[in-house]
Amino acid sequence: MESDNKGMAKAKSKAFAIRIINLYKYLSTDKQEHVLSKQILRSGTSIGANIAEAEYAISRNEFLSKVYIALKECSETLYWLELLHDTAYLTEEQYTSLLADGTELKKILIATTKTMKPRNSPSA
Repeated sequence: MESDNKGMAKAKSKAFAIRIINLYKYLSTDKQEHVLSKQILRSGTSIGANIAEAEYAISRNEFLSKVYIALKECSETLYWLELLHDTAYLTEEQYTSLLADGTELKKILIATTKTMKPRNSPSA
């Protein structure tokens, strides 16, 4: 990752994970929702974990693979947010705020994958 994107992705993914953990606590305690909340907890915290792993990748391809996994987890998290909103577990305000943070993180990860394509891959 470019150093700016790397630091930004790491910081934003950690802040997003903290918000997701707090969302999980709220959903499981206040709303008594235990299925979707576990899914979003898993995918939402996995984003930062994969970014952390990417920092110590032993090759460019491994690094890119970890970033792609983080991107997939981010997309999955946005899906769970949408489901939670559409089933009235999240207010419009909660949804909009989390969606904005998740979408921003997704854009950073997409930009990273575009700048870090494997050297042996054909340009698209």
